[in-house]
Amino acid sequence: MNLKMVLNTIGIVLIFISLFMILPVVVSLVYDQTDTIPLMISCLVTFISGIILFFLTGHQQREEIRHRDAFLVVTLGWISIAFFGAIPYLLTGTFDSFSNAYFESMAGFTTTGSSVLNDIESASYGMLFWRSLTQWLGGMGIILFALAILPLLGTGGMQLFKAEVPEISVDKLRPRIIDTAKALWFIYFGLTCLAAAFFLVGGMDFFNAICHAFTTMATGGFSTKNASMASFQSPFIEYTASVFMLLAGINYSLYFHVFRGKTSRLWKSTEFKFYMTIVASTTILVTFGLWKTSYDSVGDSLRYAFFQVSSIMTTTGYSTANFEEWVPVTKMLLIISMFFGGMIGSTGGGIKQVRILLMLKQGYREIYQLIHPHAVTTVKLDERNLNKEVLGSIWGFLFLFILVCMVATIGMTAIGNDMITSATTVISAMSNVGPALGTAGPAENYAAIPLAGKWILIGCMLIGRLEIYTVLILLVPQFWKK
Repeated sequence: MNLKMVLNTIGIVLIFISLFMILPVVVSLVYDQTDTIPLMISCLVTFISGIILFFLTGHQQREEIRHRDAFLVVTLGWISIAFFGAIPYLLTGTFDSFSNAYFESMAGFTTTGSSVLNDIESASYGMLFWRSLTQWLGGMGIILFALAILPLLGTGGMQLFKAEVPEISVDKLRPRIIDTAKALWFIYFGLTCLAAAFFLVGGMDFFNAICHAFTTMATGGFSTKNASMASFQSPFIEYTASVFMLLAGINYSLYFHVFRGKTSRLWKSTEFKFYMTIVASTTILVTFGLWKTSYDSVGDSLRYAFFQVSSIMTTTGYSTANFEEWVPVTKMLLIISMFFGGMIGSTGGGIKQVRILLMLKQGYREIYQLIHPHAVTTVKLDERNLNKEVLGSIWGFLFLFILVCMVATIGMTAIGNDMITSATTVISAMSNVGPALGTAGPAENYAAIPLAGKWILIGCMLIGRLEIYTVLILLVPQFWKK
């Protein structure tokens, strides 16, 4: 374990984050806000901390980042950026406690969207912009962004990429991992600009269009309004947000191939077809569940169903209605949607569509094998046979996901939360969604959750965002042995 290199890399990432902290300072100056100085101090504190960490650990020739080092860099890196991301909330007086500030910061960077801010619209423009920016940076991945623009992280970049974006297989779009990171972020930036343009056409002002484009494409869900997307009262904006949330839930490597003229890769993707089928079927079921129970017309039922299914399925977390008042079957469908999440390689959270698909294929294979015990069968994805190691890792992921949810839910109930609130907030945090049921429903927020509960959910947000293995591997004693 090369601890100096780990700290050196984290120092570089902090310097990188501090540069982005300049943007809310600029926003504060443009809108003549009173929080300019606190935001500047936050930027300087983060920058100086990164510089100190970089130079104190940089008196040696930089070696390649190894496999175990990468896990430590990514986990400690995300914990660190959430810590420094909380400083603006404290210095501007947005929160008066570190726990609330850290919760909001972690929810931002992990794109969870669980907020403890009671009056969002009372916050300054600079803080609202920083809040949205944390989600946009966290959407594609902090380390991945740093890889795209910082050559110093190029050494061992593939290890960092795998540790932050764990997948069934990491699809290198370019020969060099740095070029892959650049390609992904270029696509991400382009789609964000397109979303902002549509929001402007829909009637949002420039500030709100940018902030909501950030949190839509990051599938984060932080809004600048207390009533979230419902405050705009615009079907056009709601449908626009729904479409871009679904786009954000698609594997970004498919966009890369489409933009290069290989559109067949999209239509041949089994996961893409499964993803769209699940979204469409869930939307239809929720629409019929709402018709005549919550809304009189099919049109209104479809409008609210499509938006909420898109929001929850992609783990964005926006809301246009208090779905806790909907009939039980629709609420259950939305809770199940949290587990599905977006496609692998997207900014969405959850278990991911491909894992659900492969578990269904594996389950069918086992049943088929019982009927035809001598048949030789395999599980395929896009005409590729998958080996037992890949399928085993998926079952391992599912087991650990459920185990963490169970342990965290027990912890939440032990400190006094009711069962509905405990279970749904944990599922929401692990899937990086945001709204839950009970005292943390779409019409409320997480401010009423006890202090210990907030820290349990902070852990769940981090574990869920880094897809379990990257964090839990640090708890295994063998990891620390030479």
